[in-house]
Amino acid sequence: MTITCDIAILGGGTGGYVAAIRAAQLGKDVVIIEEDKLGGTCLHRGCIPSKSLLRSAEVYADIKESESYGIETSGVKVVFPNVQQRKTDIVEQLHQGVQYLMRKNKIKVLHGKGRVTGPSIFSPKSGAVAIELSDGEMETVVPAHLIIATGSRPRILPGLEPDGIHILSSDEALLMEQLPQSIIIIGGGAIGVEWASMLNDFGVQVTIVEAANQLLPQEDGDVSKELTRIFVRRGIKVLTGSKVLVDTYQANDGNFTLNIQQGDQTVSLMAEKLLVSIGRQANIENIGIENTDVRTEKGFIAVNKFMQTGEAHIYAIGDVIGGVQLAHAASHEGIAAVNHIHGETVHPYESQLIPRCVYTRPEVASVGYTEKESKERGLDVKVGKFPFQAIGKSLVHGSKDGFVKVVADVKTNDILGVQMIGVHVTDLISEAALAQVLNATPWEVSQTIHPHPTLSEVLGEAMLAVDGNAIGM
Repeated sequence: MTITCDIAILGGGTGGYVAAIRAAQLGKDVVIIEEDKLGGTCLHRGCIPSKSLLRSAEVYADIKESESYGIETSGVKVVFPNVQQRKTDIVEQLHQGVQYLMRKNKIKVLHGKGRVTGPSIFSPKSGAVAIELSDGEMETVVPAHLIIATGSRPRILPGLEPDGIHILSSDEALLMEQLPQSIIIIGGGAIGVEWASMLNDFGVQVTIVEAANQLLPQEDGDVSKELTRIFVRRGIKVLTGSKVLVDTYQANDGNFTLNIQQGDQTVSLMAEKLLVSIGRQANIENIGIENTDVRTEKGFIAVNKFMQTGEAHIYAIGDVIGGVQLAHAASHEGIAAVNHIHGETVHPYESQLIPRCVYTRPEVASVGYTEKESKERGLDVKVGKFPFQAIGKSLVHGSKDGFVKVVADVKTNDILGVQMIGVHVTDLISEAALAQVLNATPWEVSQTIHPHPTLSEVLGEAMLAVDGNAIGM
C-alpha cells in the first residue's frame, strides 16, 4: 500500500512530533514514522526521566539539610524502587499526552522501521520512505517533503561497551533497580555532571573523570570553577585533565578497577559501577540516506540555516544534525523547517540563541557566547557579575552559591552572552535569551522592574554590574 502526504517525518521524538503539530496547524497532511515510542529519547531515555530522578534526589538532599530551616527529621531513607516508579508514572502520563496531541491534530502515526528510498515507480525523486511496520507488514509513504528526525544514542567508548552490570550508558543507568555504593563517571559534560549531582545526593560515592581541564568544557570557565568547588565540597571527587586507560579495566567481586592518566601520574580507581557519558552520536545508519544526495559531516547530517539537506525537499532536525543537542533546540528546528516548507519568512537558525541548561544542584544555564568565545571572535568585551549570596530570596531559599555573569560588546553595548550558576537558573535563563533575540543592551534589561524578593533580581543586578552600577553590592 502507498500513502501520499505533504510532509513525512522520520522519527517521532520531540523535534519530530513538534514539527508534525506545526505542519498540521498549517493545514498539511502529515505522517510520522516512529520505530519505538512517540516522544523519543527526551521523553523516554533523557530529559524527563533524568529530571524526575534529579528532583527526587533534590528533595532527599533538602530533607537531610532540613535542620538549617529549623525542621528536625528522623528515619528518612531513599526507597529507590518508588523513586523509579514515580519516574515511570511521569513518563507515561506525558507519553499519553503526546499520543493525544497526534489524535487532536489528525496526524497519522505509523509504527515501524523506516528507510528512505531513491527515485522509484512511486516517486520520481528520492525521499519516499519504505516502512517495515511493527506487525511485519510493509508500507510506503511518498511525501512532497521529508523531515529526518531520527535522533541520537549514547556514544560508546571502545573497550568499555555497556554490559548492564558494571558498565552503563545513560540508557542503562535510568533502569537501575537499586543504587550502587560507588560509581565512576567518565565524561564531565552535561549528562555526566547531572548524574554526578543526582547520585551524590542519593548518597552514592561519586568520582567524575573528564579529559578536558574543566567540567562542562563548552561552558564559561568561571561557571565550571564554581561547579567544581561545590561538587568537591559535597564530597564528589573531580578528576579533570584525565585520560582513561581503557585496557586497565578489570571487573571482579562486584567491583571493578580502572586506571587513569593525570599528567605524569597514573591513578587507580575502584567502584561498583561505571557510567560512560562521553556525548551522543547521530542515528544515521540504516535509514537510507545513501540513496539520496543528503550529505553527512563528522557523523551528522549537514543542513543549511533553514534545515535543508543536500536535497531541497529533504530536511533534517534535532540531534541527527549535531550542534546543540537539546530537546528545545530540536523543537525550534522542527518548527523552522515546517515554516520554510510552507513558504513563510524564516529567520536563519542561530545556535547561539538556544539556551543551554544543566540540572545539577545548583543548576547551570547559559545563552550566547562566553567571555572567552567573545574574545576569540575578536570582540572587545565588558563583563558584569553578581552573586546569589547578595540576593534575599536566595538566602531565604537556602542556596546562596553561584552567580550570574553578563558579557557585553564594548562597541555596540549589545549583550553577547549570559552565564548562570545557582538555584533555579534554568527558569531564569529565558529572560536573557529574549534579550539576545531583541539585541538588547544590559541597560535595557536592567530597566525591567524585577520584583522583590525574587531570584530574578540577580539578573537585573548583573546587567547593572556590566557598567559598574550594581545596587546590591
